Amino acid sequence: MLGERRTKAPFEFGVGVLTTKSIHLAALTHFQFVLPTERCKLLCTSFSFSFSSGVMAELLQNKQVIFKGYIDDLPKETDMELKLSKIDPNIPLQASSAILVKNLYLSCDPYMRGRMRDFHGSYIPPFRPALPLEGFGVSKVIHSNNPNFKPGDFVCGFTGWEEYSVIQRTEQLRKIQPDDHIPLSFHVGLLGMPGFTAYAGFYEVCSPQKGEYVFVSAASGAVGQLVGQLAKLHGCYVVGSAGSQEKIDLLKDKLGFDDAFNYKEESDLDAALKRYFPQGIDIYFDNVGGEMLDAALLNMRIHGRIAVCGMVSQQSLSNPKGIYNLFNLISRRIKMQGFLQSDYLHLYQRFLEDVSSYYKQGKIFYFEDMNEGLESAPAAFVGLFYGKNVGKQVIRVAHE
Repeated sequence: MLGERRTKAPFEFGVGVLTTKSIHLAALTHFQFVLPTERCKLLCTSFSFSFSSGVMAELLQNKQVIFKGYIDDLPKETDMELKLSKIDPNIPLQASSAILVKNLYLSCDPYMRGRMRDFHGSYIPPFRPALPLEGFGVSKVIHSNNPNFKPGDFVCGFTGWEEYSVIQRTEQLRKIQPDDHIPLSFHVGLLGMPGFTAYAGFYEVCSPQKGEYVFVSAASGAVGQLVGQLAKLHGCYVVGSAGSQEKIDLLKDKLGFDDAFNYKEESDLDAALKRYFPQGIDIYFDNVGGEMLDAALLNMRIHGRIAVCGMVSQQSLSNPKGIYNLFNLISRRIKMQGFLQSDYLHLYQRFLEDVSSYYKQGKIFYFEDMNEGLESAPAAFVGLFYGKNVGKQVIRVAHE
């Protein structure tokens, strides 16, 4: 598939189904699945007996990525561990709106690093140690008590980093209508949170005008690659920065950026930006913060706009670097605004229609870095913070 790079898992557990004709007493274990605002509990059984049919129910192995404990520095693979539990696909769901889903694709996103620290003052609570990580995913409904979802439906929204999840707060889910022209995995990327972040940030925060000069950092990532293409469609001049020659080639040869540079090869970021933007920058879409933001402030034009989307360069530093050139906000009357995609949910349907249409018409492309198997998830997530991904990092848990 165009735009997809696959990485195989280092090893496989092998997923099986437990069946038996013998009757056993149920051995019960508990685990909790945590959504951002609510905790729900699920009973997992080693054996399950169906009294209505008089036969044993088939149990499914449920592979999970467990969060081990809070961290202060860059995440490591050892901060997570793989575990196996068992789940009854016919388990009675405790809430009338709950559904049981099989997870197909999971999204690796930098914001998840913030949930690995014991801090409760953010827009989303921290992960809970000894429980599965969670994030955006594409899933298939297996069992439902909710009249809005039936078995076989595809949904996207918050789910666990595991093969099967019980989701109580179904109002945060969006039902997907499969489209032969759009991969399901795009609903955690191009048509998911990263894509909507790019769309809302560029159009609503940056207020672009045709002919303006646009700079995008982390430009080959999940958000940046779409920002640059939207800017080109809007008639802007676009330069992106990234951290490898492979990514620079992607930006210039596949994604249509006017130019791009490897920030790792630049000893003076201010000089680099002056070289690529001799007229100055009208719009800076910031995904990294730190020294790049400081250099951009020196190169903004009067009434320039800075959309502060992420600070991936600073997220894992014990002592984040300060910004020294903030006076330019005054002298050049620059608008600098942080934002979340959730601020603009009223635009989501328009976003889906616009971006789906652009993709189907071949006006935009989207590149994924696809890792195979839940076993690959810890390494894929950690790799985000070392620039190992080329495109949107996705975990394929199961084939559709």
